[in-house]
Amino acid sequence: MRVLAGARRAVVLVVLGLLLAACGTVVTDAPKVTVTGSAGQAPTVTYLTPLSVDATHREVVWPGTGAELVEGAPVLIDFWLENATDASLVKESYSTSPTPRMLTVEDLGTDLYETLKGQQVGARLLQVAPGGSGADYPTVTVLDVLPTRAEGEPVTPDASLPVVEEADGVPTLTATGTPPPDDLVVQPLVRGTGPQVNAGDVITVQYGGFAWDDGALFDSTWQRGLPVSFLLSDVPPWAEGLVDQPTGSRVMLVVPPSYPLGVTDAEELAGKTVVFVIDILATGAPAQATP
Repeated sequence: MRVLAGARRAVVLVVLGLLLAACGTVVTDAPKVTVTGSAGQAPTVTYLTPLSVDATHREVVWPGTGAELVEGAPVLIDFWLENATDASLVKESYSTSPTPRMLTVEDLGTDLYETLKGQQVGARLLQVAPGGSGADYPTVTVLDVLPTRAEGEPVTPDASLPVVEEADGVPTLTATGTPPPDDLVVQPLVRGTGPQVNAGDVITVQYGGFAWDDGALFDSTWQRGLPVSFLLSDVPPWAEGLVDQPTGSRVMLVVPPSYPLGVTDAEELAGKTVVFVIDILATGAPAQATP
């Protein structure tokens, strides 16, 4: 009887092994990859090369403490991507600008979507993927999840300025009905704690543009869906108003028509004062061109 029981157990194990093989399930050890470095800085990734990877491995280096990422909503990430065959750097964003994407499979691809899904702002994540998952070689990727809106201490604005509120997470502006100021007005609404904006920086922002006289919206990254990055000096009133503001801040800029501004070239805004509500998400020096 013991012999028969042992034989039956062996048959069950063989059948289970065949079923797992048929389903393509392979049990492998997690790749030995170590990630070090501080938040906001490019990571250091250590592993033995060539790294053999049979299936995508995901790991939370540290969890986020901010808002949870929302399906179909913007996500802003810094990333560090290496070729795991020789640990060579393929691409990174820490020396340039963070990358905005929508949290969808279509925009991110299956691997990155699964890595980011359910995470919170502030998380640092590790993804190790085999060749064929977006590249012909195995990859090691570190992802930092950045905020897509201002985070900091609220600031009480001057009572003479338009009132900024939110509807479904998007800033709105209520006009005062009073004559506009003659000079540029810089009014922090939320004071962040990140690095300060320098004059020559590339900034990453969400913003809305409104007419002073009636509060009508004429431009909005929130409506378009994703944050944008550009050289601060390309927009003179922003360059004057945002320098020294810390990352994470929300700032109201009231811009008289005397300032050069492309939007006021439009017929409906010609000669008008406009108001920008700007969330400063990231700032950094422009990438240096390679000779």
